[in-house]
Amino acid sequence: MSNRLKDNLNSHYIEAANLLRPKTARKRVVAYVESYDDVAFWRGVLRDFENDQVKFEVMLPSRTSLEKGKKSAMMNDLGPGLGRCMIACVDADYDYVMQGHNEASRRMLDNPYVFHTYAYSIESLMCYHEGLHEVATMATLNDAELFSLSAFMQEYGRTIWPLLVWSVWMYRHEHQHHFTLMGFANLVSFRDVLPSHPERTLEFVRRQVNRQVAQLQKRYPEGKETYIPLRNELLSLGLTPETAYLFMQGHKLMEGVVTPLLLPVCSQLRHQREVEIQQLACHGVQRQNELSSYRHSQLPLEVALKQATAFKDSAIFQRLRADLRRFVDRQSRT
Repeated sequence: MSNRLKDNLNSHYIEAANLLRPKTARKRVVAYVESYDDVAFWRGVLRDFENDQVKFEVMLPSRTSLEKGKKSAMMNDLGPGLGRCMIACVDADYDYVMQGHNEASRRMLDNPYVFHTYAYSIESLMCYHEGLHEVATMATLNDAELFSLSAFMQEYGRTIWPLLVWSVWMYRHEHQHHFTLMGFANLVSFRDVLPSHPERTLEFVRRQVNRQVAQLQKRYPEGKETYIPLRNELLSLGLTPETAYLFMQGHKLMEGVVTPLLLPVCSQLRHQREVEIQQLACHGVQRQNELSSYRHSQLPLEVALKQATAFKDSAIFQRLRADLRRFVDRQSRT
């Protein structure tokens, strides 16, 4: 293959290559992703849709450089490079909730060969509330529940929901420079949670949200008539108060909300387990051996979060699954 042909690899080329393969061979579909970290995630998602006729190959978009990112994954510089045998799998960012109100959103939503997370990012999905107890268990090897992490995150979502709607309103009306995504995330972040009184953290966030909403209402009185229609539209798009956190910047959600939530919980769970080992050990050598074994068997919290898969049961992820199912069904019929 010439260098020029490699540089202009597109769906038509992959489709032609598929035709040269034996009729019994599975059709190869290249799936471009944004970064190295995304390869494993999308491999796990796409694997569920492979069958006797279709297989996916997940890779970074550039064979000639280390260029990464959403624009590169969507073949922005190659024009109509995507197609039946070449797709892009990307983070939705705010492009989904923007619903075509800017060029980036239109480019993502209008291309049938671009598949996105619906939630803000992969990291957002990893923070899905139903999986956090399992994450804590993997990180500590202690299945005890100090309080309901799932209930906490759902209440947290309900707390920040009004401000999320305002955030989308600001971006759609081109006022985002007055209230950025980073500003939103910083305002609803917190340092830690006291496991015996998690409600104190929620109250702190609620005060922050109420103060900011009041300021925005005062500064943008025109939002009074458009806020409720926007809120209803977002609900129709699959956003819910309980899962509002999924539409925050993913790395900020992980660093400023979920990690501060889990760290004190994991610390207390590890302490419980170590006390139990010390009480049950028959002598000092056994105690040290058991403690050493326990500490080496734990997963770092960041690794446990990356292994979380509970998001696959979420309603928002089912939208992505439906998109991929329709795509694979079309591929299998042709």
